[in-house]
Amino acid sequence: MIRPAPARGYRLVVLDFDGTLADTFPWFCGVLDAVADRYRFRRVAAHETDELRRLSARAIMARLGVPRWKLPVIARHMHGLAARDAALLHPFPGTSEMLAGLGEAGVATAVLSSNTEANVRRVLGPDAARIGRYACGASVFGKARRLASLLRHARIEPRAVLCVGDELRDLDAARAVGCAFGAVAWGYTDGATLSAARPDLMFAEPAQIVEAVLSARR
Repeated sequence: MIRPAPARGYRLVVLDFDGTLADTFPWFCGVLDAVADRYRFRRVAAHETDELRRLSARAIMARLGVPRWKLPVIARHMHGLAARDAALLHPFPGTSEMLAGLGEAGVATAVLSSNTEANVRRVLGPDAARIGRYACGASVFGKARRLASLLRHARIEPRAVLCVGDELRDLDAARAVGCAFGAVAWGYTDGATLSAARPDLMFAEPAQIVEAVLSARR
């Protein structure tokens, strides 16, 4: 169900990091084969990339033969690689302006990510100071629980929150908690796949996030 914007607008925008704020997909593809060899799951052939971008995280795990019990150790290893390569990772163009626009509009922001807070801060650089709250280190399928905890501590009702992300699991987490969800078309998951899942909003560029928040107040 598409949720109408709250009568008084969104009080909080909760942003995913990898694929939403930061352009990490090319880096991810570059390190994935070595990670696959280390943890004994199937490598991804070049011709498979577009197909995998149309799948959910669970479907990708099944396709590559990644058992769920290995996810925590694989995630820790990936976080270490991201910390090592932080200088190579950058926010998407328009991210800084988007965060500034939300701040100027008086809208609080938070980052909800499976990545570490340290990695998020390194990549965002000075813009990290624009983020009011960090809910990082969520397990691959634990974002709903982390989101619910974030809202409890912020004392904000789910209906006043807009979650923004690039994966189907981001959408699932927002729906589980009762928040509106805006999907970005520039991240890990194929934009058409996200659109077919009927998010509340669809964004083609970061500036549209600010426009949507401002429009919800009118």
